[in-house]
Amino acid sequence: MKQNEKWLQWAVELQSLAQAGLYYTENPFDQERYQRIRDISAEMLALQTEIPLEKAKDLFCCEIGYQTPKLDTRAAIFQDGKILLVRENTGRWSLPGGWVDVDLSVGENAVKEVQEEAGLEVIPERIIAVQDREKHNQPPYAYKVCKVFVLCRLVGGHFQENIETTESRYFGLDELPPLATEKNTEEQIRMCFEACQAEHWTTLFD
Repeated sequence: MKQNEKWLQWAVELQSLAQAGLYYTENPFDQERYQRIRDISAEMLALQTEIPLEKAKDLFCCEIGYQTPKLDTRAAIFQDGKILLVRENTGRWSLPGGWVDVDLSVGENAVKEVQEEAGLEVIPERIIAVQDREKHNQPPYAYKVCKVFVLCRLVGGHFQENIETTESRYFGLDELPPLATEKNTEEQIRMCFEACQAEHWTTLFD
């Protein structure tokens, strides 16, 4: 982690410790102390990022129980040796994907996200990789994320513009458009190509 990002590492650790303390302690005085530590972590985030304090609390301090990473799925779909990307409202491109809903499995979520963002029906066939986001994508987030890349087989469907994406298209590895690198990098897409082309693929993980 870069030196100027150490504050974020400290804020994340403080928030995690405070969240666990609030969950496990029954002492009202300790609860008050842990809550103050949690508030301080949110204040650090708000000060360094210029996010309003209440929004920082909503993003950073909205869970209960022992803190664990969030899950994000990214679907790799190939046709004629090219990979499917969707163009987001920012104009940049990404693999279809998003946060795993609490009532869905990783495979089910990959199917849902492809349907919503690309209008396609797919079958998840293989886990390509499970990655620690902060080791591969920038900028760093104030919470831990595990990214699950899923190789999917196309069944049918067609693209329809929606609130998240404006276009979908297949790209070769040597013709990639500007990427939403906070979600997927060229290195990660190259990994998906390698998994698709491999006769036997061993799931990668950090």
